[in-house]
Amino acid sequence: MPTVRLTDSIAHAIQVMALGRLPGLIVIDAEQRPRLVLPGTQVLRLAVPAAYQDDPALTRAVDEAHADVFWHELRDRTVGDCLGTHTPRPVVAKETATLLELATLMARQRSPLVAVVDGAGLLAGAITLDRMWSALALTRPDD
Repeated sequence: MPTVRLTDSIAHAIQVMALGRLPGLIVIDAEQRPRLVLPGTQVLRLAVPAAYQDDPALTRAVDEAHADVFWHELRDRTVGDCLGTHTPRPVVAKETATLLELATLMARQRSPLVAVVDGAGLLAGAITLDRMWSALALTRPDD
């Protein structure tokens, strides 16, 4: 399951996404409840130091050898360290959600990843955009 905790390093979050070929991550608390869903672009935003984001000219001044390892500068930073004061609510669906409900939620929230929770609100699984496309392709009406 594509999860990390607020205390996990950004490097770990990147590795989880890369190794799992995931479009995003679900950040969980100690009780396994989803705190937020981070699309991959948001994880990338956490990994790119703010100075580079604020000044595009600075990014052009970095040579190729150093540009490839920019995110190592944040080796000791955690996911929680890099989140702002306003954290969006997680994109969550109940285990009983239909394919249409999930597709609508993903489209409305522009999230490639939805946390699926059980009746107690605990993380039970996740739906990725890739899985959604596969499910839609396999459920097409007969010609």
